Formats: sequence, structure tokens, C-alpha cells
Amino acid sequence: MNEISKRAFLTRLAGVSAGVAAVTAVPLALAKTADALQPELSHPAKRLSADERRRNRFPNVPVVDHEGNTHRFYDDLIKDKIVLVNFMFTRCNGTCPGTTANLKKVQAEFGDRMGRDVFLYSVSLDAEYDTVERLKAYAELFKVGPGWRFITGTQEDLGLIRRKFGLYRTDPVLDRQADNHVGAVKFGIERLERWGMCSAMTKPKYIARYVEWMEPNGRRPTLPEMTGSVPARKAT
Repeated sequence: MNEISKRAFLTRLAGVSAGVAAVTAVPLALAKTADALQPELSHPAKRLSADERRRNRFPNVPVVDHEGNTHRFYDDLIKDKIVLVNFMFTRCNGTCPGTTANLKKVQAEFGDRMGRDVFLYSVSLDAEYDTVERLKAYAELFKVGPGWRFITGTQEDLGLIRRKFGLYRTDPVLDRQADNHVGAVKFGIERLERWGMCSAMTKPKYIARYVEWMEPNGRRPTLPEMTGSVPARKAT
């Protein structure tokens, strides 16, 4: 599939709006064109540059990872990177433990790319409880590897990050209930402004292959590759 047809396919699948709470078990490739990202700026005189558009898409608020390192969210963690982002909290007794276990398998799918050009961020929904120490203990419990950071900060800043990623409920009452958070993972290539989303419980191989497909020379995964009947070819 060539680059033009790939983008057209991804754009056709962009049917999940930022406020939709439900996600499916099949990756929804939501890569958006520049026009889709800024419909209110469609007039040429108001159009932002690519750098301005990318910078405005995500907040550059200070956050802290489970190792105690402080980062600027956009500049240090998102800009120019291939990333996967989900939202969780350590005292969650619902979907979070299963999601974390599944994402550990996703991490394994990327092998030595993790921490080199692919990064995974699990952002807390409970800033008051999820201290650096608790996030570190949680990461150690699941024996996460390089390239995966558990993120905390102020409740306001973490809420802003979540809304910018579109992972919120349109009902404000439900949205305030952490137990009802959207169990999804957002993935993308920030430099190319290509983004997708799927259930965080999607088969790990599916998530990894669809991320790789979004890369410049990525090839659409085939059913035999997904089912394991033939080896998958890595994107270059």
C-alpha cells in the first residue's frame, strides 16, 4: 500500500471523536491530516506552521516519572518520538492491572526499539495518591523494561494531558470517576502527526504492527502475520 492510499485509509477510519468513551478491540487508526487537526484554522491566512500545530496539540506541562525525573511533557517525552500513551492509577482494581500486563507484552513486541525510538507512557489519573514512590513500586511489580515511564504531576496538568489525548468521557460526572476511565491506548508518530487509538487490551501483536504500519516505510500487516503463520517484516 503506497503512502497516499495508506493516509486515505487511516483518514477514513477516523470515526472516533475526541470525546467518545467506547473503544473497540481492533485498532482504530486515527491518523489525521493537518486540516483535520485544525478545522477552525482552515482559512489560509490563519493556518499554523507544522511546528506550531504540533506544539499546540499537547501541553508542555512539567511531569515527573517513576524514577523521580522531571520532564516537560511535550518537549521531553513526546516531540519527535514514536509513543504509546495510556492512563491508569495504582490503586485501580478494575482494568489497570490487566492493561499494564498487556502493555508489557506490547513492550516485548518492540524489542530493543523500546527506549531507543519507541516510548511508552502510563499517565496517572490519581496525582494525589500516585506519588513517585508508589509509581516506582508499581513499575517494579510489573518488571517493566527500558522506555516505559509511569507519569505523575498535578491533578490539573494530568487532566489536561488526558483531555488533549481525547481520552475522556463527555458526561462530566462519569469523567470525574477514575473507575470509569477510558481503557484505551493512544499511539502515534509525533513528527509525522499520525495518531491512532485502540483498546488497551487489544492483542499486543496487533498494537505493535499497526504502530509500525504508520511509519514512513511501514507496510500494512497481513492476516497471516497477525495470526503468526508467517514471520512479520519489520518497518525500516
